[in-house]
This record gives sequence, C-alpha cells and structure tokens, in this order.
Amino acid sequence: MPNIIVTGGLGFIGSNLIALLIKKRYTVINIDKITYSSNFYNTLEFKKSKKYKFIKCDLNQKTKLQHIIKKYSPIAIFNLAAETHVDRSIEGPENFIKSNIFGVFNLLETFKIYSKKNRKAKLIHISTDEVYGDVLKGRSNENYPYKPSSPYAASKASSDHLVSSYVRTYKIPAIVTNCSNNYGPNQHPEKLIPKLIYNILNNKSLPIYGKGQNSREWIFVDDHCQALYKVLKKGKIGEFYNIGSGKNLNNIQICKFLLNIAKKKIKFGPKVKIKFIKDRPGHDIRYALNSKKINKKLKWKCKVSFKKGLEKTFMWYLENQKYYKSISKKDIEKRIGEI
Repeated sequence: MPNIIVTGGLGFIGSNLIALLIKKRYTVINIDKITYSSNFYNTLEFKKSKKYKFIKCDLNQKTKLQHIIKKYSPIAIFNLAAETHVDRSIEGPENFIKSNIFGVFNLLETFKIYSKKNRKAKLIHISTDEVYGDVLKGRSNENYPYKPSSPYAASKASSDHLVSSYVRTYKIPAIVTNCSNNYGPNQHPEKLIPKLIYNILNNKSLPIYGKGQNSREWIFVDDHCQALYKVLKKGKIGEFYNIGSGKNLNNIQICKFLLNIAKKKIKFGPKVKIKFIKDRPGHDIRYALNSKKINKKLKWKCKVSFKKGLEKTFMWYLENQKYYKSISKKDIEKRIGEI
C-alpha cells in the first residue's frame, strides 16, 4: 500500500490515526518536532512495524520538510501538528502563531509544489470547533462565521483560512475538517478528562473552572479517526467537514460520569471531590457542531456512545499508569493560563 504522512503523530489524535492507517495497511511516516505534548509511549504498539517510520521535523524546517515529502511521495498528508492547549495559548501565544500559522504556511508552500506533479495527493488539515467561538443556541454548520475567542482558536482559524485560500488561488487538493472535543487513550493530562482520571487515581481534588456549566460536544477519538479516513477516501477537494457526535455535556456532568465509572473499578481516596476554581480568561460557554454534511455526503456517523467511550478511556489510563509517569509532573499538576 502507498505512503501517508501524518504530522504531529506523537500526539493524541495523530497517534490514534496512525494506528488506524497501519491497520488499513498503509505505510505511515510520522513527522513530529517533539514538544512537551509529544509522547513516544503513544507509538509503542506499532513502533517496530515495517509500515511505520518516525522522523523528527518541525514544519518550519522547510527544506527538511520538502525533502521528506519528495522522498516518500505520499498519497496524502494529514496535518495534525499544532499547539492545542487553550491555557498555554493564554499564557504564551507566540508558539501557537509559529506552529499553527507559520508551520501551516510552510506545509502549504511545500505541498503546492509537490501537488503539481502529484495531482492525486491530498492534504487533509485537521482543525477544531473552537474556531466558531461561542455557539449559545443551535449548532454551527460549515457556513457558520468564525469568531475565535482564544489565541489558540484564532491561530487555528488563521490556518483554516490559509488552506482555503491555497485551494482557491493555487488549486491545491486540500480539505479542512473541524472536530469537536476528543477524548480517549493517549491524551495529554493537560486536557480535562485525562486530568480528572489522573486526580481520581492519585487521590486529588477534581478542579473545575467557574461553575462547571461550560458545555462541549464530545467525540471518542476512534470515531474521529474513522471520519478522517472517510474524508481521505470520499471527501471533496476544497470542502470543509464538521466532525462531531451531537452529544453535549458540561464539565460537572463529565465529572459525575467519571466518578460513577471509577467507583465500580477502584476504591478512591477522600480527597477525590469536585473543586471549583477561578475560571479561564475568555472561557467560551458552549461549542456545538452540526455534522449533517459528513453524515449525509460521506455516510459517516459516530459508533461509540459517550458512556462506552468514557469507560474505555478510564480503563486505558488505569491499565497504563506508566503513561502518566512518562510526562513531567509539572505539566500534569501545575495550573497555567491565569492572567
């Protein structure tokens, strides 16, 4: 089978996508610059596979990037390389501008040249529902205006616009996807669900921003990866596709779901209780996607219920506590993003 490049493949979604692509018998070249959120633990299951190769590379290393793409002649590039943590973008936006805007610019410039000789190749740029900002009522479809609130969301919005402009102006074969909040194995504990699981396993309080009413749409990472594969096989060049479950939950509900799952599996300590903390600056109240387009046009839909996905997620972290030990304790426990 042909080659596919995944950028950011040491991260959460990227590593899960690589596992799926290898099962589909593709050879995957993983490009990752190795940051705090990159983790070789995420690739242990296929590290020795003949269908997997890792190359350390920052998307801003344009010459090296050009060499890799020319050498491996991929039929597709999935771009998941990005800084993604909102709190970090509040504390220090510069890395987000460098990675999420300039990095994508370099990838587009490289792919523009490559695709002239390889017209069947596709670039699939993975983005987020956060570009739409607060969606207080209803659900945002692909024509909904962008109104990002955080430097992270603004940097992703910028990258989406860049990709779209290269499709229109340079006719590159690219597609943009905007997904809701993912959860599942391999996710860095700076994010809500793995952070709560870590605290449950270590007899710590469960920190919740504000009053815990902020609502997010949650999708199990395997469902997202299956959607990305559908986009590869059947997606239309130049289109945007929302990818979501249609299932919204607020942070209090997430906590209660996890506590109910945990108490059936382990005996946890007395400090494991919800603790409300000062809210995140500029915190959006609600994200909600309309995913009818991908449901109808590409015949994709979620298969994993939230309850089943959360149980799978909890059990993975319970059985892989070495994962937490592979991460700096400071990156797990220290709060960042306060002004």
